Amino acid sequence: MTIAIIGGGAAGFFSAISAKEQHPDAQVSILEKSQKILSKVRISGGGRCNVTNGCTSIKLLSEGYPRGGKHLKKAFRVFNTQHTMDWFSSRGVALYTQDDNRVFPVSDKSQTIIDCLLRATKQLGVRIELGQSVKAIRPNGNKLVLELNKSKPRTFDKVIVATGGFPKRAGFDWLEKLGHQIETPVPSLFTFNMPTESIKELMGVVAENAQVSIQGTKLKSSGPLLITHWGMSGPAILKLSAFGARILNEQNYTFKAQVNWVNVSNNELVIAQLKELADQHPKKFLSNIKPYQLSERLWLYLLDRSQLAADKRWSELGKKGLHKLTTTLTNDIYAVRGKTTFKEEFVTCGGVSLDSIDFKTMQSQVCKNLYFAGEVLDIDGITGGYNFQAAWTTGFIAGRLGD
Repeated sequence: MTIAIIGGGAAGFFSAISAKEQHPDAQVSILEKSQKILSKVRISGGGRCNVTNGCTSIKLLSEGYPRGGKHLKKAFRVFNTQHTMDWFSSRGVALYTQDDNRVFPVSDKSQTIIDCLLRATKQLGVRIELGQSVKAIRPNGNKLVLELNKSKPRTFDKVIVATGGFPKRAGFDWLEKLGHQIETPVPSLFTFNMPTESIKELMGVVAENAQVSIQGTKLKSSGPLLITHWGMSGPAILKLSAFGARILNEQNYTFKAQVNWVNVSNNELVIAQLKELADQHPKKFLSNIKPYQLSERLWLYLLDRSQLAADKRWSELGKKGLHKLTTTLTNDIYAVRGKTTFKEEFVTCGGVSLDSIDFKTMQSQVCKNLYFAGEVLDIDGITGGYNFQAAWTTGFIAGRLGD
């Protein structure tokens, strides 16, 4: 049996390893159009490679996927985060889990993961062919013919598509021609640009527990918020961008973000807590007592935004000042004008519709012996190892080739 894996990324390599381990007599070839393999693995996690997420609850894990979570819930029963950690550990890669549940190799180097995958393919005898761009797939009886850009067509018994996502719908034309439904791709996992907002001057400051919502929508997210020299980033923003990918695209990335810096939705409770501070420290300056563990720079900025002097005493705050401060803390509004890709990690919402796939096997519903894995599918997760986990899971299942 001959098997072609289209794409030399995380899903492609894991599909190839899975296929060869479960079909040892098969000839498995990875066809990669560029001269580089595993390039996304290399840059992930700032070059450390966020291999997976430490969450072992399938229910909670599947909630980290704005698209595909329901389908993945079943797939995770076959291959989940614990399987991933065991897989790498059994091959000599020591891993550790951070407090935020992100899992990294102990070496803190993505090369460790790359070397492990390369070692596995070499030991199994998987062929890696670079500069092989597939422009079309043509069924021929029970076999599949791949039309290649720079060489004559090649015929395979089974094919796994693991190309990753494409930024434009046209990238999926060759798969749509086979009869697959395509969900138009739009960016996911991006940061917010705020060119007109002065908060950018606080770049580097983190609000550890903020809540962010988008005006006029039901979109809401909470967690650490990072202020950058172009606007806002951090888990709270990235999660919001992932779940709101289509809505924010429709708004042309021009909208208003409401920030609740203290993540307390009950204003009366915030007023009561600020009153308590005023009663405890009546003679202290506002600048000297920082509520909710806010950083000094952020607190001074929010006081100024509330038109309250930093050298005003807490006893002088008054009812009006109290309400101003509460409004700023719980409903601070910023104009967003555009987005920036998160680091170099390009993630799209969209791709081959999950309605076109049998998720038990990852086989195409419209083309026999054709399978899919990874981001080419309409699956995407929030930041924190979720996207790699989807690649490992779908790659492992696709590699079984329906067995």
